[in-house]
Amino acid sequence: MAQVPRDADCKVPPKSASLGLVPAALTILFRDAQLIAVDKPAGLAVHRGWARERDVAMVRLRDQLGARVFPVHRLDRATSGVLLFALSAEMAARVCASFAAGKTDKTYLALVRGVPPEEILVDHPLPPGEDTHAPRVAAQTRIVRREVFGRYSLVEARPLTGRLHQVRRHLKHISCPLIGDVNYGKGEHNRLFRERHGLHRLFLHATRLSLPHPADGGQVDIASPLPAELEAVLQALREGT
Repeated sequence: MAQVPRDADCKVPPKSASLGLVPAALTILFRDAQLIAVDKPAGLAVHRGWARERDVAMVRLRDQLGARVFPVHRLDRATSGVLLFALSAEMAARVCASFAAGKTDKTYLALVRGVPPEEILVDHPLPPGEDTHAPRVAAQTRIVRREVFGRYSLVEARPLTGRLHQVRRHLKHISCPLIGDVNYGKGEHNRLFRERHGLHRLFLHATRLSLPHPADGGQVDIASPLPAELEAVLQALREGT
């Protein structure tokens, strides 16, 4: 695959460069001539925000490939899993159009406090961004219960719209707050999982992304396995420990 030359004007050394460290390479889940998807770890931002982080997924992947990459969607910093980039501005525009038109299918796994219905469509308007006083817009998430561990449940969440923190806000709305969520969750349950299971992150993982390929319209399905630290929590819950 031909590589696109780096953009020297946006070259910024990784934050850890001052310490003589090299950021870990991102695991590639899918790659062809137009797209690349990686397994984003929890705690890594997609791109530079107000804090102007230097070690972000976009820069780390660009340096890993030696080519420019173009983000087409976002994952919260605290969320892990499938993160897609385009390898050209033209392909990025096409993928973004697919997201805007609702032609993509995103699936998350989440551990929550409570036992929701076996399946529920949460239809609850949300602010479109960080301004909580902005007019609310339509937001829908389909929630499917997968496993129950006493007062906790593993659920699959499929957002049908793309609002900021949508899955997290919708889980709170149905009184099933996400474990590890310091913004929308419950502190006592977060503390319990930190102390009992060593969980120091949000239990939210983007497991699958499906979309039409921007070049030929064929279906692309990309999957990410549950990280070891989340799998260990589920195993402990299954064993009753």
